Amino acid sequence: MPESANVEIAHELHEHGGGGHTGPWVEIAEAVLLALVAIATAWSGYQSALWDGHEAKLYGEASKLRFEANAHESRAGQEQVYDAGTLNSWLQATLTGQERTAAAFEKRFRLEYRPAFRAWLETDPLHNPSAPLGPIFMPQYRNADLAQAAALNAQASATFTRGTDARDNGDHYVRTTVLLATVLFLIALSQRFKAHGVRTSVLALALVLLALSLGLVISYPRI
Repeated sequence: MPESANVEIAHELHEHGGGGHTGPWVEIAEAVLLALVAIATAWSGYQSALWDGHEAKLYGEASKLRFEANAHESRAGQEQVYDAGTLNSWLQATLTGQERTAAAFEKRFRLEYRPAFRAWLETDPLHNPSAPLGPIFMPQYRNADLAQAAALNAQASATFTRGTDARDNGDHYVRTTVLLATVLFLIALSQRFKAHGVRTSVLALALVLLALSLGLVISYPRI
């Protein structure tokens, strides 16, 4: 893992130090920078792992919701086929004057289908050519499974989006870990210079990158 490698490098640099004659404040600055890099790297890696787990959980929830929505959609389709079949039987019985048979089929209508059927009858569909094609096209038509499927699909989409956001948050922490590795490289590089000015300049650059990294870590969402 990049974060564990950064911590190991920071530990080695702190133990071995570098060559050259510099003031004690430079070595103190290096030690402080190494400590901050180690802490920030560990925190970044921890948050990245948490967001990865959160992403997997959300994607799993989204898939589960999709399966439930598909089940409701399948049942809604079966109910619509049943509605159409009983309506066709009712129409055939009605048009052939079999009133008792038509009444029997009407009793077989589903409860939530009946309000739409009654509203459709008020349009005089047997004599009115401009009447809706069937109860299913009436505003009173309701199908609980179809509505539940739509709600579950909307919830699945929202959950999937949250999973994508979680993945992006984890990627942000990984990129920050790479930036912290650059800071470690600069600290190691500075210890190879004997010239005081060059060493402090490289450390200053490392400090700027560390400040940027810490600012990014603070701004990212946390779990």
